Amino acid sequence: MPARPSKFIKITCCLLASGIALSVSARVARPEEPMTVDQIVNALVPQSTRGLSASRAQTAEQAGFLESLRKRTASSLAPEERQKLAALANDKPSTDVIINFEYNSNKLGPTAISAAEVVGNALLNPQLMGGTFVVAGHTDAKGNDAYNQYLSERRAEAVKNYLIEHFNIPAANLVAVGYGKTRLKNMDNPLAPENRRVQIVNVSAATAAAK
Repeated sequence: MPARPSKFIKITCCLLASGIALSVSARVARPEEPMTVDQIVNALVPQSTRGLSASRAQTAEQAGFLESLRKRTASSLAPEERQKLAALANDKPSTDVIINFEYNSNKLGPTAISAAEVVGNALLNPQLMGGTFVVAGHTDAKGNDAYNQYLSERRAEAVKNYLIEHFNIPAANLVAVGYGKTRLKNMDNPLAPENRRVQIVNVSAATAAAK
């Protein structure tokens, strides 16, 4: 008698459907795989040649702009400031980490806290400690522009505040910003879970130029 076929259980991304991912460009783990401290550190450490082609004047201007954003809240940034910050962060090292939020909430639950702990420990690595990082919130395309903007700002601030309170990272070293649904990661699927994320970007190179 032929063997009965094995049963396969399909693992869905239902948790991500109510969550948001802490985001970044290259070296990204698959959505269901939490990133490790080493992976985050490796993604955020600048290459030795990064930024060498930029003029000192340009980099100093970037540093001055970042300095003006220190101790500001995400909700206090004007649209033109958000766009300028996005352009500045575009070529800087960044990384994606999964952080699950409850639907329609900015509260960090147990799963989100575990992911934030990994991020905090990575930022305390000697190669990154003392650097300046953008914490950028993003949503998917569901809902109206104004609410998505508000929610992305609240979530970016929640991550920033956790890192400040639990890892003693100076508030001035973390610039929170919200982009709502204006900068989708997956343009082909605007409702995809990977669009719900918080992006961590190392902008230390720009701030170091002003010193």
